[in-house]
Amino acid sequence: MEKPMQPETILYLSRQDVESVGLPMLSIIDALEQMFAEKGEGRVEMPPKPGIHTRKDAFIHAMPAYIPSLESAGVKWISGYPGNQAKGLPYITGLLILNDPETGIPTAIMDATWITAQRTGAATAVAARHLARPNSTTAGIIACGVQGRSNLQALACVFSLTRVRVFDLHTDAAERFAREMSAELELDIEIVADPRQAVVDTDLVVTSGPILKKPTPVIEADWLAPGAFACPVDFDSYWTGAALRQADKLATDDVGQLGYYREAGYFGDTPAPYADLGQIVAGLEPGREHENERTIAINLGLALEDMATAMPVVARAVELGLGMRLPM
Repeated sequence: MEKPMQPETILYLSRQDVESVGLPMLSIIDALEQMFAEKGEGRVEMPPKPGIHTRKDAFIHAMPAYIPSLESAGVKWISGYPGNQAKGLPYITGLLILNDPETGIPTAIMDATWITAQRTGAATAVAARHLARPNSTTAGIIACGVQGRSNLQALACVFSLTRVRVFDLHTDAAERFAREMSAELELDIEIVADPRQAVVDTDLVVTSGPILKKPTPVIEADWLAPGAFACPVDFDSYWTGAALRQADKLATDDVGQLGYYREAGYFGDTPAPYADLGQIVAGLEPGREHENERTIAINLGLALEDMATAMPVVARAVELGLGMRLPM
């Protein structure tokens, strides 16, 4: 009887290693577009993410997924703690493990902070490709943290932006965002005094604050202009039920996961989605059909996005000789 192959080492990539790979945002957007098409056709595996909650409004989630066409399988162990910001710590932290789909043996472990930020912005851009007007030129960002940055980076890859308005409860965060992102993207970024000014008469709206189980939403009906697109990556923390119900089309990145969160106490006043983003990308459900449609994509964040991003990160890291080999 043949002796089974024994794994000797596993590749470890630190946060600096992952960031040093320099995977372009547009390549992540394209990878997620391919993944969502596979999802729409039912050719992926991803259960709802189970979690534990050690503090109010905090979470630690396990996020497994398998994409056969990419031979990408693994799990992300991710946490979100709103109180971290006051301690000088990131709101989102985590680790991602990739496994060999043939043997189940772990092949790589890496910091998941950068991957989570970039793939979230990329997923917004994929949704916007299909649900926003192609000639959209203005964007509004509410909450100027890591997700606000990655979402604006991603939208700037897909649309020719000419004006960006941003709002944050903390003026210093908004000022830093405007200064750094205007230099990076060569865009005119205006800081506004209230959330309404970031939404009204804006083509593309992203809200990216902390996810709260009992939020105090402020975005009202009629703020979102006819023909505009919005993506709340903070669940329904900023959006009233009336504002969400006003959408002509409301989609989500995963219908089953939205139902899971409803049962957990979120999205109590959110209408049912008409389609899953994978169905839209695969052409099984329509995206935007009319110039004046208000469209909203509630992207919850999927493990499939992480696995689609992690594979090219690891491949490029190996090419560049980044990371270290750890004994199993």
